[in-house]
Amino acid sequence: MLTFHQTPFSYSCHTMKRFFDLVIAILALIVLMPLLLIVALLILVTDGSPVLFRQKRVGLNGRYFHLHKFRTMSRSKEAEKGSFDAGDVSRVTPLGRLLRRSKIDELPQLINVIIGHMSIVGPRPEIGKWVDMYPVRWSYVHTVRPGITDPASIIYRNEERILAEAEDPEAVYRDEVLPHKLSLYEAYVENQSLLQDLKILYRTLIVVLFK
Repeated sequence: MLTFHQTPFSYSCHTMKRFFDLVIAILALIVLMPLLLIVALLILVTDGSPVLFRQKRVGLNGRYFHLHKFRTMSRSKEAEKGSFDAGDVSRVTPLGRLLRRSKIDELPQLINVIIGHMSIVGPRPEIGKWVDMYPVRWSYVHTVRPGITDPASIIYRNEERILAEAEDPEAVYRDEVLPHKLSLYEAYVENQSLLQDLKILYRTLIVVLFK
């Protein structure tokens, strides 16, 4: 069995992180509201309702919650229940490709942050299928709230393209990408701090805006 040494993250630090999450999420929603409304309208006009995509993901302490995104694919009830085909972009809409490339599709997760399901920065939440592949490692990762961005999100910004080009996308994700992501998640939990969160958020903004 794997064992970990977790750097203490005091109650006051958790309180500060939650305050940081709420301030950033609320301010971002206020500033970005015109953009969010325009995107919602474009999705409604080009592909109909619903505008948002909700999917069950595993979060803090292994509890399921519904993650929100702008819908970028044609509707699928199986996907909403937690189905995920690695590298499958066959249902992505033309507008969806633009939203994914710019990461605008992730912005509704600010709602998840305000509710308390997620943090601004933290390990990305997965569907149950992939959590079941490495339950011991995930149990450690799930000691913190999942986030909108983290080091793995930056490194694997083009993950969709990598998997689409693979001969066996699911095997590549299961045996190569996911284990590496878990290593990055574990390192984040081990060394978590508000300063680290600020650095990751800065790096994310640079990558999204200029690369």
